[in-house]
Amino acid sequence: MILGCTNPFAPKLDENFQDVKPPVSDQKDIAGVFQNFQYAYTFKDTTIYGALLASDFTFTYRDYDKGFDVSWGRDEEMRTTYGLFETSQRLELIWNNIVLSTEDSLTANVIRSFNLTITFNATDVVRVDGRVNLSLKKDINTKRWKIYSWIDESNF
Repeated sequence: MILGCTNPFAPKLDENFQDVKPPVSDQKDIAGVFQNFQYAYTFKDTTIYGALLASDFTFTYRDYDKGFDVSWGRDEEMRTTYGLFETSQRLELIWNNIVLSTEDSLTANVIRSFNLTITFNATDVVRVDGRVNLSLKKDINTKRWKIYSWIDESNF
């Protein structure tokens, strides 16, 4: 009777690996950039996030209170994102429709909608909806895509 039982705490190994993709992409395609972006936010991983950004990266957003656009480079983006990762309890990023996509062998531009839920604590939850307007370039040596320009088109 013991030989006929299975241990519920040691289930059989699933050997069907056909549909399984690794949680982190090699960024050899544009989809891998979005996959890593989502992973970095979900797990608050600055190493993966930093690997998405080109050395000449620029982030731009509209300051509606002041009435003009504000931009910063890669170093400030990393500090800002690190601060977000440290102060939030949970980040949930959902990528939605691609509004526009143009791509050649070395550059791409993708405008894509998203929903971001930032939970600072149980009573402080911020929801951001909008679009990212990303310009990407492919490193000819590594064949990896990186973001060199991000124009934020969100409601925040």
